[in-house]
Amino acid sequence: MKPSAYSLSRTDDLAQATALLAEGGWGSKAVAGCQSLGAMLNLRLAQPEQLLDLDAYESLRAVSDTGDAIRFGAMTTHAAIEDKRVPDPSQGLMPFVARGIAYRAVRNRGTLGGSLCHADPAADWVNTMPLLGATLHVLGPDGERDIAARDFMTSAYETQLTDGELLIAVSVAKRAAGMQWTYHKLCRKTGELAHAMACGMRDPADGTERVVLGALDGAPYVFERAGLMTDLMQAEVREQIVMQAAPDLELDRRLSLTELLRLVALDMGAKR
Repeated sequence: MKPSAYSLSRTDDLAQATALLAEGGWGSKAVAGCQSLGAMLNLRLAQPEQLLDLDAYESLRAVSDTGDAIRFGAMTTHAAIEDKRVPDPSQGLMPFVARGIAYRAVRNRGTLGGSLCHADPAADWVNTMPLLGATLHVLGPDGERDIAARDFMTSAYETQLTDGELLIAVSVAKRAAGMQWTYHKLCRKTGELAHAMACGMRDPADGTERVVLGALDGAPYVFERAGLMTDLMQAEVREQIVMQAAPDLELDRRLSLTELLRLVALDMGAKR
């Protein structure tokens, strides 16, 4: 199947880009690496009247050190993170996650911002950014605003972006060497999207203990509290968290999430 007809637009700057997107409303979409949107276009699951090509905006590829965080341009590729061609504020978590995204050809073109905006519940960055407490920087006709990564995705394939808004960058706080993390996902084969996902982190520097459950039917579930990793050693605690996260999920998927949480607990216990 071929995509339905659309026009491809480019503008001189991001301000013009947001104005063009606002004018086009639901019929306009921004396109970055086109690794997710391209497939949806071919299947006609998405039928925009206009695509805005973001390839020309070098500012969206810029990566900078802001002191306490690394600010990644939204068009930073998975491969750049995997290869450590950009700074890693996450003590190895981000390169590890990037290496497990689909296939190398996809990672060469797919982008951090594109994945977040596509908002597939099983996508890796959708779950990793809330785990790291990242902040998303959004530009629209009314200026720039920040959104916490854990609040960005509202449901499957839906985000807080409004007409005319673009995700332009993602800031990830620098984590000290004592930060511990673990990341598990269940896939039928290499390169497929996950059917269950659980990741966790503990940072003694600020006392954060957090887990994220992903590949749900909607936004990821973020849970944190002091002593969480110790509590996760108890089967009933793991079961309670999974039920809170996804009470209507099929039994086999809930069982998979519960098992992945057990692995998170074992990993974090071993890293003490």
